[in-house]
Amino acid sequence: MQRRQFLGLVAGAGVAGAAFSALPFAALAAKNPLRRSLDAAAFNAARRFVPTRLGRIALVERGAGQAALFLHGFPLNGFQWRGALERLSAYRRCIAPDFLGLGYTQVREGQGVAPVDQVDMLSALLDALSIDRVDLVANDSGGAVAQLFLARHPQRVRSLLLTNCDTEIDCPPAAMKPVIALAHDGQFVKQWLAPWLADKELARSAGGLGGMTFTHPENLTDASIEMYLGPLVRDPAHTHAYALALETNVLAGVQAAIGRSRVPVRIAWGTGDTIFSPDNAAYLDRTVGNSRGVHYVPGAKLFFPEEFPELIAAEARHLWGLAAHPDAGETT
Repeated sequence: MQRRQFLGLVAGAGVAGAAFSALPFAALAAKNPLRRSLDAAAFNAARRFVPTRLGRIALVERGAGQAALFLHGFPLNGFQWRGALERLSAYRRCIAPDFLGLGYTQVREGQGVAPVDQVDMLSALLDALSIDRVDLVANDSGGAVAQLFLARHPQRVRSLLLTNCDTEIDCPPAAMKPVIALAHDGQFVKQWLAPWLADKELARSAGGLGGMTFTHPENLTDASIEMYLGPLVRDPAHTHAYALALETNVLAGVQAAIGRSRVPVRIAWGTGDTIFSPDNAAYLDRTVGNSRGVHYVPGAKLFFPEEFPELIAAEARHLWGLAAHPDAGETT
């Protein structure tokens, strides 16, 4: 499977951001917040490991009080949320763990890394940290885990902020199929991730991680690419296992449970994403039991929560009842 074939698939899944109001987006982009966040060295220094029955879970936390849990996408790790942690640590005990099979978490031998295993890991992690309830903030496959966590542990969720992610009607998205095929052959790391790690400009290119999933790939630093891809290239077995675990619809049957839930759910969705259509945001809005509406972010790609932490922080503060409604973007 060649890189251009993957790009053809993801391009076919895209929806033009011009269908939505673009008024505030240029202002957000101009702020270039990636450069004001914790850098890789500081994040590495802050990382600690929490022993659980599933492995030693890597995490970074900031703040105190009620806990908020930030769930990253694939192939990222908790570093994705560094900007949000800085901006929200005055209001919550903000915790960004690395999933089993991604990032710096040390997986127990024989332990699975499927979304249901991630739910078990999060429950065990919260027990180890003596945390009863959390506000969840999630992106990409982390959003699928968040929905499963809400369905299985509704009493442990105080609120949920979802960004571009899997839904029951689009899981896995078509764009994941070539990745899964390469993982079956044991080639995803060798053909994709290792070349991107070795050539940072390739990683930022239209055919790389940056061009496919970041709104402004030029802002993706060499250190960030090392943070994300280094652990995955060094451990291809777990990387491939994570991708293969996404082959089936892991959210099948979850609609009824999230529909019964009264947990408040806010949705922030980048319309420039070529992997998850804005139709998924509309589906979530009408499906979850207590939706607080959708904030469409015109032109933003899959990993926009990393690029625009001010937006995520504003949405979170409003959802948590700590601020007036953010007036950026189109809201339904």
